[in-house]
Amino acid sequence: MSYQNNLTQVLLPGKDLTKEMDFFTSIGFRLDNIFPSDDPAVAFMSGHGINLRLDKNADVSPPTLHLRTDEPESINNGISDFKSPNGTYIIVHPKTYGLITPPTQHKFEVRQLRDSDPWVIGRAGMQYRDLIPDRLGGSIIASHIRIPDGGPVPDMVHYHTIGFQLIFCYSGWVKLVYEDQGPPFILEAGDCVTQPPEIRHRVLEASDNLEVIEIGVPSDHMTTIDHEMELPTKSYNPDREFQGQQFCHHLVKEAIWKPWRIDGFQFRDTGINEATKSVASVHVAKPVGNGLTPQLSSHNSDILFTFVMRGAMDLAAEDQPTQKLKKGDAFVIPPDLKYQISNCSDGLELLEISLPGDFTTTSY
Repeated sequence: MSYQNNLTQVLLPGKDLTKEMDFFTSIGFRLDNIFPSDDPAVAFMSGHGINLRLDKNADVSPPTLHLRTDEPESINNGISDFKSPNGTYIIVHPKTYGLITPPTQHKFEVRQLRDSDPWVIGRAGMQYRDLIPDRLGGSIIASHIRIPDGGPVPDMVHYHTIGFQLIFCYSGWVKLVYEDQGPPFILEAGDCVTQPPEIRHRVLEASDNLEVIEIGVPSDHMTTIDHEMELPTKSYNPDREFQGQQFCHHLVKEAIWKPWRIDGFQFRDTGINEATKSVASVHVAKPVGNGLTPQLSSHNSDILFTFVMRGAMDLAAEDQPTQKLKKGDAFVIPPDLKYQISNCSDGLELLEISLPGDFTTTSY
């Protein structure tokens, strides 16, 4: 017998085959094959991107099917979860992924490297350490990522449905390639790139002991593999906008240092505020000379995250005990909270990410 529908099928029990066929027809499936004709026992149906084998003699438990559609009202009067007559559980999901950024749950947060949180294995075998455990209610994820053993990275061309994403090379180097941005290049320690929404990219190779800081907004976002695109692309379009943002590649060797928003510090601007149209800004800051006078200040940014890249410092915040921070530690200062940085060691260097990129600092 030749099947009209000859693809791989999902087996469903169907003791009352007629009722089961009528049910699946009502939610958008079509009948492709049925046999035997005098007393049907098996029916093949297809729809919603899947193929079903309804078998009234199948001794199996009813499965769960996830149907994806952008017209949920067209399926079972818009009910999102229900069962077939023979018990197959149906759950309806949106076909098009929609990015949801929850409101920020503001809090003062300090994460220290000595907390000894476990490194977990993430995508492409990379090791991850969470720098904001509660992720401020899902509004941001900040990860310390490392690859101890360098070499080719088992990555694929992919993209992220995301609002903002930063890759900052903390130590070592990593070889990357991006859609419309030319040939592969090396991101060295102190360099950073933004990954605008849905730009295709791939990690190609890494040095031993590579470490990067990755910021993603919101914390929960979709990663999609692009099986069709090859990188590098033939086109080169560095000014292209991806959902309003441009790709930004900042090189530490080209950095210009200037006075920072906090007295006694200088910073290098990465150009990310301009490239993202003020979605975010990324600064690297360090004290100027010796004898820094502590400055009490606050800000009105929605999210202000800082990672201590080098050196040590004291962090004091209103109604909080003073904390001694050093290389590898991170903190979040919520808006309008008064705080102070003091006792800065030689070589202190801070990586600060703010969302939005434009905000006001108030000194006291």
